Amino acid sequence: MTQLIVENVSKGFPNGEQSLTVLQEASLQLAAGDSLAIVGPSGSGKTTLLQIIGALDRPDSGTVQLDGEDPFSLSENDLAAWRNQRIGFVFQDHHLLPQLTVMENVLVPTLAGHSSGDASQARATELLNAVGLDQRCDHLPGQLSGGERERVAIARALLMKPKLILADEPTGNLDRRTATAVTEVLQQLQREQQAILICVTHSDSLADAMDQKLELLDGKLHAAT
Repeated sequence: MTQLIVENVSKGFPNGEQSLTVLQEASLQLAAGDSLAIVGPSGSGKTTLLQIIGALDRPDSGTVQLDGEDPFSLSENDLAAWRNQRIGFVFQDHHLLPQLTVMENVLVPTLAGHSSGDASQARATELLNAVGLDQRCDHLPGQLSGGERERVAIARALLMKPKLILADEPTGNLDRRTATAVTEVLQQLQREQQAILICVTHSDSLADAMDQKLELLDGKLHAAT
């Protein structure tokens, strides 16, 4: 069973002659199928924590383990491959490539993993059908609404069947109705493949939809009400 363990993670950034500490010994533990919302004021370090969990940034101290593996012990090349195979990212601004079609954007993770072909195409088609965009495969991102672009990002994040899905404000730029639809799609797909889902959000409705909720205040994680 997939298990994520984050233990005593701390992180600071240079601030003039001093260091600004944004994370202080943050710890959490999740298992396959769990979902977690991380809430807190802007600038509290939520995105930094998400990036460390996803091995996009390194902590100053502390450890991150996914199924007993420490990603920060890997070489840069091995780390990139590890991240591509095990983690799906959903960014607030989508990070879709404007010159590629919807289908091509969903297939982008296969370029690094050397797993393109009929199986990947079938998986992409399945996911686009699941997010309601099977009729938009040949469209460019600029031809889509904000909610549609977010659903493309979700499909792309799940293409490689990741064990861990990290979503940074996935509904932040959407109206309430579209945000609800995107939340439902994300949760449905996460549950189907029993992945761990962590969402950073300011949305009460998205946070309430998760199994657990933690608040990041003054660099420390607390149980949120």
